[in-house]
Amino acid sequence: MENQELIPHLFRTEYQKIVSVLSHLFGIHHIEIAEDIVSDTFLAASETWAIKGIPENPTAWLYTVAKNKTKNYFKRNDVFEKKIVTEIKHHSPLHNPEIDIDLSDQNIADSQLAMIFTVCNPCNSAEAQIALALNLLCGFGINEIADAFLSNKEVIYKRINRAKEKLKEENVKIQNPSKAAITERIDIVLKTIYLLYSEGYYSTSQNATLRKDLCAEAMRLTFLLIQNETTNLPSTNALMALMCFHSSRFDARTSENGEIILYQDQDESLWNRELIDKGTYFLSKSSTGDSFSKYHLEAGIAYWHTQKKDSPEKWEHILELYNNLIILEYSPIAALNRTYALAKAKGSKEAIVEAEKLQLIDNHFYYSLLGNLYTESDPKKALQHFETAIGLAKTTSDKNIITKNIIQLSNKR
Repeated sequence: MENQELIPHLFRTEYQKIVSVLSHLFGIHHIEIAEDIVSDTFLAASETWAIKGIPENPTAWLYTVAKNKTKNYFKRNDVFEKKIVTEIKHHSPLHNPEIDIDLSDQNIADSQLAMIFTVCNPCNSAEAQIALALNLLCGFGINEIADAFLSNKEVIYKRINRAKEKLKEENVKIQNPSKAAITERIDIVLKTIYLLYSEGYYSTSQNATLRKDLCAEAMRLTFLLIQNETTNLPSTNALMALMCFHSSRFDARTSENGEIILYQDQDESLWNRELIDKGTYFLSKSSTGDSFSKYHLEAGIAYWHTQKKDSPEKWEHILELYNNLIILEYSPIAALNRTYALAKAKGSKEAIVEAEKLQLIDNHFYYSLLGNLYTESDPKKALQHFETAIGLAKTTSDKNIITKNIIQLSNKR
């Protein structure tokens, strides 16, 4: 992997790990110091590796430099030395005069668990918690978070800063969550991870429809929760199942030149059977206990999409799951997807009636769906919908798909 590819990859996978450990060490009032130290570490990597080449173990290099920069900060900053380091030493069981910056796998896992439940604190609004977690724990930039929220970057920037200040005002402690804290905050934690996966699965911020690194990070964080006894809950396993099922079709979703391949055109032999089996395993685990979440329903829908045969039974199951999903937690996208399932199960005529009730006039998927639904019964109207869709589409891949639909429709006329 070239330097220009490796550093962004490591930033995505290692940045939040080191920030979590340092924030856990420094406390909530000094998160920015942790972020600055880690940012400086990656800047040093970019400059040094460009000249001297990539080290044999890049991750170990980053950890060593981060430790050294932290210790140098202690030495340079007299106020920090007197106030913060003294406090750290006081709480150290060995009262070791040398501050231990533990970047072991176990401490990284513990620190990340502590950080995500600290960030997802009810003193902030749900939107602020998610934005801060995406930024601080997952390494999302402001633009990416703005896309995830369908907002602008100025709003997100202010939201994140206000969320940090609120945590400081409340003097929130960065510590492993109690059972009460887990019960109170697990929904927002899982929603954060769900948004992270969604941003990777369909990204508009960098004109890329599939970003496997973000999806892998979401799965890693979910597995971290599963490995901890207190957060190994049915909803956590359902979310993991959902991500496994979706990820199983990654290699079939794009062509060699990066264009999207629609579900019905995918090569089933490229689907990852191991991930499908893992998804089935986690879905089975999610059925224990009496709790139920939207992730259970979405995982069920994703499971049926790993069954390629286009049978009436399959689409009836998917339709029923969507019916339950929009009752449990309505969203316009879920309603739109339900309409597609309705068309597959009961035909285009009934689906058109339901689709036109949605009136998602700012959504190119809405007009693409209408274009497909009208293709047989009213080609002229179908073409109008496809033309509206292409005007609203953000990514090149989406525009290419709609263009192909227009060409196919024109050839039929």
